Amino acid sequence: MAEACTHLDQIQDVEPSGPGCVECTATARHDWVHLRVCQACGHVGCCDQSPGKHATRHFRSGGHPIVRSYEPGEDWYFCYPDQLMFELEGAPPAPSHP
Repeated sequence: MAEACTHLDQIQDVEPSGPGCVECTATARHDWVHLRVCQACGHVGCCDQSPGKHATRHFRSGGHPIVRSYEPGEDWYFCYPDQLMFELEGAPPAPSHP
């Protein structure tokens, strides 16, 4: 595990793709536990405690390294390659799903 994220240059100002997990919503499932937003493209996926684990699947298929929590009151990021959770001082306010 890295001591600092080495992929900060890949964080973009993204618009979340919707209010819920893209893949779960497409199959009429809403049983996700928590949601994450890809910081490269805005894809909203469910966390690894959810049945679909779509945020991690998105990373594995697309290679976008960083997600941000999409939960109210949470303001952290996670870098998959570096296996590191972190917060960024001066980051814009975290989005959260309705």
